[in-house]
Amino acid sequence: MTNTRGKATTVLLVAQTVFIFLFAFTSDYADVAGARDNSDPREHEPHLDQYYPLYQDVHVMMLIGFGFLMTFLKNHAFGSAGFNFLLTAFVIQWSLLINGYFVSIHEGTPGKALFSILSLLEADFAVATVLISFGAVLGVASPLQLVLMATFEVVFYNVSYYLGVHVFEATDVGGSMFIHTFGAYFGLAVSFILSKFAPSESSKEGSDYKGDIFAMIGTLFLWLYWPSFNAGPADGNERQRAVINTVLSLSACTVVTFAVSQAVNKNNKLDMVHIQNATLAGGVAVGASANLITTPFGAVICGVCGGLVSTLGYTYLQPALQTKIGLHDTCGVHNLHGMPGILGAVLSSIFCALASPETYKDSVAVIFGSEEALQTQAGRQIISLLATLGIAIASGVATGLIISAPFLDRLTHHELYNDETFWITEEESEALETKKSPTSTSSETDSL
Repeated sequence: MTNTRGKATTVLLVAQTVFIFLFAFTSDYADVAGARDNSDPREHEPHLDQYYPLYQDVHVMMLIGFGFLMTFLKNHAFGSAGFNFLLTAFVIQWSLLINGYFVSIHEGTPGKALFSILSLLEADFAVATVLISFGAVLGVASPLQLVLMATFEVVFYNVSYYLGVHVFEATDVGGSMFIHTFGAYFGLAVSFILSKFAPSESSKEGSDYKGDIFAMIGTLFLWLYWPSFNAGPADGNERQRAVINTVLSLSACTVVTFAVSQAVNKNNKLDMVHIQNATLAGGVAVGASANLITTPFGAVICGVCGGLVSTLGYTYLQPALQTKIGLHDTCGVHNLHGMPGILGAVLSSIFCALASPETYKDSVAVIFGSEEALQTQAGRQIISLLATLGIAIASGVATGLIISAPFLDRLTHHELYNDETFWITEEESEALETKKSPTSTSSETDSL
């Protein structure tokens, strides 16, 4: 069996040991979290009370939202929630370091990664990116493969983010491009490669009634806290606008999803897959525009378009891609994160093209930097989107080729979507108890 090889244990312990040394010699607190210096007249940013509530909201999304959303598989609920937990804990540490190194290089002082409450929030954004990719390979990748995938992805995510923000100067406060699009197409590329070396289809892939109810818990938590995700990096008026725009987009998206889900079913019935996933596409679609002055009308349009694209994607496009090119996507991340992410980037470009200094007033400097930058912002949004797609697909293919090696716990057909491969299940526990019972009875009889 795959899980008896001990490789995942070795890799995790070695990785944690490396983290210990990296944290010891290459990291420190940022000024705002370090020792007090009352002689320093500067107002240290960011303040804990400004970011901690939103950070906790995002944290809930990672562990409960994503964790429960993936528990729909009837024989893989332990793996869905459990490996989600593992990846979150692993990536928080790894992304704090890698994010910090990239920041120090950008600021011209390469050396230590400095941590503040904002660093923790940004680490969770990297976690979200990895968990989106995890959804594409859910049930078909071993823990060892998942950890290795996350290790590579965090590095390439930072490359993509650095280019988009600091070179192309795109605006993407809610991560339509840098988180959702990158995570989806990186994961899809990994899945495409894995399916060429190992099976990805199994009768165990389906869901059941109880699993879908648990998955709906994840949906509701994500739906509730998505405004914090999109508004987290913003401040002041921009943060309030991001919350309002996200709530409007999610609400419109949900209404459209319910309507379209019934319309595309020949019996006019709702599909739980659509309700669990496509209702969230509005949060993705409005992400890049969340802090822009889209007007409430624009935010609602984002949600309507997101719901349409996602629901139709689950109904028609995902089965076609799997049939035609063998693209396996367990959670449908292409429909929830990939296409809505692209849509969000395109919509943000349109909103930027329509923007004027008179409308934005002092927000021009906060969001775009200057009036001159505003004039070219629409084009830079598209360029950044194309760069994100290119890096995600190329790095995903390379990562897939690496982790598909047979000696890296590649799964066999009977191990797919099966908790018994890596977890002690109730059936296994009962079997062990049954084996112990005759022995115990015999011993008691002998003693009598």
